[in-house]
Amino acid sequence: MANIPTTPLFPPAWQPLLEQGHLERQHIGRSDADVFRLRRRYNEDLFLKSERVGAFSGLPAEVEKLSWMGQQGLAVPAVVEFTRHAEHHWLLMSALPGRDLASEPLLPPERVVAIMAQALRQLHDLPYRACPFDQRLSVLIPQAQQRLQSGLVDESDFDPSRQGKSAAELFATLLAGRPAPEAEDIVVTHGDPCLPNLMADGDRFSGFIDCGHLGYADRYQDLALAARSIGYNLGSAWVTPFFRTYGIVPDEARLAYYRLLDEFF
Repeated sequence: MANIPTTPLFPPAWQPLLEQGHLERQHIGRSDADVFRLRRRYNEDLFLKSERVGAFSGLPAEVEKLSWMGQQGLAVPAVVEFTRHAEHHWLLMSALPGRDLASEPLLPPERVVAIMAQALRQLHDLPYRACPFDQRLSVLIPQAQQRLQSGLVDESDFDPSRQGKSAAELFATLLAGRPAPEAEDIVVTHGDPCLPNLMADGDRFSGFIDCGHLGYADRYQDLALAARSIGYNLGSAWVTPFFRTYGIVPDEARLAYYRLLDEFF
């Protein structure tokens, strides 16, 4: 008998597939979607993501982005099926080999930061003009304002340096410090490249997951969140080796700005 969470929401057409194994709810990461791993007895595992249909739904865009990334030769999950049922979007995907960079106990920190730096450099070196997904500030700041006005910004989850401040205060700071459009160093970005969203099989990079924020944007959109994740998971001493391997002397003001922007997402 499949160990399926008690819920009436799963698409009925998927029931035979779900009965091939058991579902494990995934808790790592900060995705707004519910994520499950389907561990199958005789076939490769699959991942299932679900979200309520609404103005801020992200799974339809993620399906498009996974397809585009695969066409560019990037290692990402394959979309098995995407459907809508019971006012939810449902996405079924293949599993990438290995474990995420935050969960692999055998990788030393120097190898973790090297894998992340090399993976992001590969992504950022793609010709961004071929990417159809705009994630520049001209798109993200209005989205941040919409989320603020809809009450979706979690003030309790702000970074420690911003605890006690209101989302409205932070948005005013975001507007005041916005870089000029010509200052944006545009590349293809992942959008949320924290360690749990990059996979490694052994000591080799095996792919990107949670790709709903992919698009062309300032490279600091990625570098800011990658460096913060390294500091949180590995310690601040590993941030400098990350930038050294990536091949850039970081602009601290731009790192801070994109971390501020992330408070709204």
